[in-house]
Amino acid sequence: MIRSDACGLLELACTYDDSPFRGRLRLGDGWTRRWSGTWRVGEGQVTWPVRDMAGVPVLSSQPVRGFTWRARQGHRPGLQYMVSTGRHHGFESLEEQRLLLVLDFLRVAEVLPQPFTLDFEHVHGRARHTPDFLAVLPNGDRWLFDVRPQGLVKDTDAVKFAAAREAAEACGWAHTVVTGWRRHVWSVLDHLSSQRRPLTDRLGLEPQLHAAVRGGPRPFGEVAESTTLPVVARAHATHLLWHRRLGVDLGSPLGDGSLLWPGGGPEEVR
Repeated sequence: MIRSDACGLLELACTYDDSPFRGRLRLGDGWTRRWSGTWRVGEGQVTWPVRDMAGVPVLSSQPVRGFTWRARQGHRPGLQYMVSTGRHHGFESLEEQRLLLVLDFLRVAEVLPQPFTLDFEHVHGRARHTPDFLAVLPNGDRWLFDVRPQGLVKDTDAVKFAAAREAAEACGWAHTVVTGWRRHVWSVLDHLSSQRRPLTDRLGLEPQLHAAVRGGPRPFGEVAESTTLPVVARAHATHLLWHRRLGVDLGSPLGDGSLLWPGGGPEEVR
């Protein structure tokens, strides 16, 4: 079973290992003073050395670059609404949009797209890199993300990802390069997200759904049919799954035969 807390994200995602490229970075004495991150705060930009970036006022910052739309572009940018933050967040590709949906399922406290531009040193000189997202988790921890399909990662990209990882670790943050998602995970989360907005249980279906699984796991179809209004109960059960008040295996197709469990609370879902 796949957990849906922050650590469980690594079980959902396919990730890229940039560690072989760490040797191409210049990480000698004082590198955290020489490397820097430029952030947009207010109407201007502020540059901090990496050693001081842990203290950057993330919640007061803005994306360092905007999102543009034009004909025949090779990617698809847009805005993704997140229930967890109550706002729309920009993305530059469908892969980034999917990550935002997963972060919404994790109930992050905040997400900043294009959070800063990293200026770093490598064996051939200097380079710059803007990570895709910085997420603030419910417990206050921060997680830096890059998103790139596995087949599109070039060596120059991998060096930048390795640099972002070093900078993140120097700040006490996590860093992950997401290249895709495990089979079925995206389709299941996409379906669950259809019922993620607030929902009032005026028909009293939630107690019936909980009672149906109180004795142990039962198939989704049986749980819905055990209620007074099975058709409506299906939508309400989907809402409860998104909000962790019922549990399901995210790594398997969602259907009438999917086993449902009682919810494990905000930090644990099967």
